[in-house]
Amino acid sequence: MTETSARDVQLEAQAALADSSIYDLRSLLVEQRDGNLVISGSVSQYYYKQVAQEIVLSICRGIEVINSIHVQ
Repeated sequence: MTETSARDVQLEAQAALADSSIYDLRSLLVEQRDGNLVISGSVSQYYYKQVAQEIVLSICRGIEVINSIHVQ
């Protein structure tokens, strides 16, 4: 995957979280690190952590997703 297309995927994943109906997901950050997508931030429920991961996985197109979200 090219750097440009990986960046596009990152932006698309970030936008999908920002548009979520779950308020906690809107403040999460998606970054590119070493060819992977890393989701970080904090949420109030473990379920929200899982939902955020599934949203990003549905967009990632073969890029590994690392879920670094903390549950408060």
